[in-house]
Amino acid sequence: MIPWLEPEDPFPPVEQAMTDPDGLLAAGGDLSPARLVDAYTRGIFPWFDEGQPILWWSPDPRMVLFPDELHVSRSLARTIRAGRYSLSFDTAFSDVMRACAAPRADQEGTWISDAMVDAYSELARRGLAHSVEAWEDGTLAGGVYGVAIGRVFFGESMFARRRDASKVALAQLVRQLGRWGVGVIDCQVATDHLASLGARQIPRGDFVRLLARGARQPAPEAPWRFDTDLYNGRDDESDASERDGGP
Repeated sequence: MIPWLEPEDPFPPVEQAMTDPDGLLAAGGDLSPARLVDAYTRGIFPWFDEGQPILWWSPDPRMVLFPDELHVSRSLARTIRAGRYSLSFDTAFSDVMRACAAPRADQEGTWISDAMVDAYSELARRGLAHSVEAWEDGTLAGGVYGVAIGRVFFGESMFARRRDASKVALAQLVRQLGRWGVGVIDCQVATDHLASLGARQIPRGDFVRLLARGARQPAPEAPWRFDTDLYNGRDDESDASERDGGP
């Protein structure tokens, strides 16, 4: 049996998380800003389907992306350099979340409920959650959103309505975070897509130690804005990726 959290109950230590299913730690509680910030600071995140109680997770190993290990393929580097998509921070946070919640061909339902949208939109209003929007001809073509605690970014979800829009948004987000001194980006659980961009799994204990150090550092200065060369896609880093990256 996993612990049931009443509103004032603390999280159990992450070492008590189950191994099957991997990382399930507790249920219950709420999605208040204080609870969410406490969870992320400890390496815990909520993930549950509509109709379920709130479920809290801390998997082991943990999928992370170090900004200096970002891999951009030649084809993606060309798309970035061509400037097909313009990028923005925090101009359509709720729209990005709702687009991430839209049904996908490979899944039934969504874990991004109205309650989740409301909770994370409140974090965004407090400067603790951020979205990246990729625009084409004034239309939202893709995006990414996540939570920022100190110098750690926790990626939550991404979507694309046009080819490579979410990949461009994520790649340029990672580059910008690297310039700001963000040392690690939490990707939560392993996927082939994230691995193709350079993410890898590390032991949860290592992640928790990185998190403890990074969360104490001051967050990047608000409001978040892209450096000009990253916004328009014409940066030396994408040139290097095309020379050194894969197909």
